[in-house]
Amino acid sequence: MKVLVTGTAGFIGSHVAMRLLERGDEVVGIDCLSDYYDVGLKKARLARFADHPRYTHVHADLADRDAVAKVFETHKPRRVVNLAAQAGVRYAAENPHVYVASNITGFLHVLEGCRHHDVEHLVFASTSSVYGADTAMPFSESQSTEHPLTLYAASKKANEQMAHSYAHLYGLPCTGLRFFTVYGPWGRPDMALFLFTKAILAGEPIPVFNHGKHRRSFTYVDDIVEGVLRTLDRVPAANADWDGHRPDPASSGVAPFRIYNIGNEEPVELLRYIEVLEACLGRKAIMRMLPLQAGDVPDTEASVAALKHDTGYAPTVGVREGVRRFVDWYLAYYEPHPHNDDAPFEEPLRDSGLPGWRHAVRP
Repeated sequence: MKVLVTGTAGFIGSHVAMRLLERGDEVVGIDCLSDYYDVGLKKARLARFADHPRYTHVHADLADRDAVAKVFETHKPRRVVNLAAQAGVRYAAENPHVYVASNITGFLHVLEGCRHHDVEHLVFASTSSVYGADTAMPFSESQSTEHPLTLYAASKKANEQMAHSYAHLYGLPCTGLRFFTVYGPWGRPDMALFLFTKAILAGEPIPVFNHGKHRRSFTYVDDIVEGVLRTLDRVPAANADWDGHRPDPASSGVAPFRIYNIGNEEPVELLRYIEVLEACLGRKAIMRMLPLQAGDVPDTEASVAALKHDTGYAPTVGVREGVRRFVDWYLAYYEPHPHNDDAPFEEPLRDSGLPGWRHAVRP
């Protein structure tokens, strides 16, 4: 089927597009290649499938209403996966208007496109950050998310509520996916694993917040992609057992709407995560211990029982294997040339030869 994927130059979006193409779907990708982080890396992600006969790329910003409307009118996708967003939890405190334009206005334009072009199913990215100040773990989709601690989390909670309203008013089936700390090859340079790897290789200290004591449901990107595809293939319906006197936030009695967690159910302490990375790199980290940052939560732990029940989903990649795969990719991509986050990626691409995924790296 024809699937519109937003954010195909992004970390998760590029992986999702690749998997859809590999299974035989046609993909229309949208990305504006924002300069929030290394545009060269984004171009390299796109280069992996840019010449694929079933891939069409549109350079556009979701905040551009007319551009998004034109994509829907021209390509008429059957289903949509919205993964484009302004990322970076801490960046939101410095640039709040960018978050609203991308994560809220942009999402509204996607909803409108789906509404007016009879899209069968919209799957969209949310985040575990919506649980905010809640401390009851493992986090369940049925618990409250009324206390987000960052604007990023608030924008994603707004997406969930906007999607429910469109599902109710226009019968648009919507599924929201709350991702838990995604990592892996082709990851974002502002994420901890990327930053730690770069610093350890350079012999520089790494900042370890909360003295490394917080725990996260680190989730390998392939496990995330598997969950995205399984939910994309399962169009939700209204929940016949839903009770308005005891409303379940994860579903709806008046709309084809569903919310799922996607994450690894075995949280790992940050110090253990660093220890695994040290073993993969063969080097020790110089750790600068710091207190918990504002907006951070001490722990996250995912319950994916609902997703398992409805789709048979189960994460399969543990941190030792996942971090090793990331390090293999990182060394293949960056080590042949000096690491330069600001340099444009203009060199030709070749296959890295690494098993398990298709890469393009600097020759």
